[in-house]
Amino acid sequence: MPSKQKILIVDDDENIAELISLYLIKECYETNIVHDGESALQIFPVFQPDLILLDLMLPGIDGYQVCRELRKDTSVPIIMLSAKGEVFDKVLGLELGADDYMIKPFDSKELVARVKAVLRRTVPVAPTIPVSQQGQYVEYPDLVVNLTNYSVFCMGRSVEMPPKELELLYFLAASPNQVFTREQLLDHIWGYEYAGDTRTVDVHIKRLREKLDDHPAWQLSTVWGIGYKFEVKR
Repeated sequence: MPSKQKILIVDDDENIAELISLYLIKECYETNIVHDGESALQIFPVFQPDLILLDLMLPGIDGYQVCRELRKDTSVPIIMLSAKGEVFDKVLGLELGADDYMIKPFDSKELVARVKAVLRRTVPVAPTIPVSQQGQYVEYPDLVVNLTNYSVFCMGRSVEMPPKELELLYFLAASPNQVFTREQLLDHIWGYEYAGDTRTVDVHIKRLREKLDDHPAWQLSTVWGIGYKFEVKR
């Protein structure tokens, strides 16, 4: 029997945390609750969650700092929870490495749906295992992006990235030299019902560029006033 996927809930509101936990347990997830950022960082290596639900307004170390610290060593999916609905707060959360951002109060069914969507896209891949060139993948000199096992190898090394980053890279690389607007990328990667901002795309492109080395054969290019493309140099 497969083990249950584990979710770490980090929220200083005990009632909200317990309610979220109940809904997730009903969906057969294993949960663990902590109420401050320091406890989240301490329990993470012990509990080893498959996903983290992270409130931003925490006592002591806030959610932004927790996210920043976790992203130094892991690409575990993070969904931020916050009463702050400003675009700036969303973009900041994404820049720090969050995979999604939900505004309080939220519908519990939507939260569960987003948790399932993120976990469906997350398949751990050991860095020592070579890329299996089967299923959906694109390959260029010194770059293989595999959508089947959610792995990226660049310049002979495994590159860890959250699901949305990998999906964005794969989508662009699968249509070399084709220009996509930010709206098209937002619709395709995040879905038509995603209540996000087009700057979400800019943030993810920025993070991809930080992780991929410059290469003489290809690059992620900005088409000013339009959007982005995966440019293959002929």
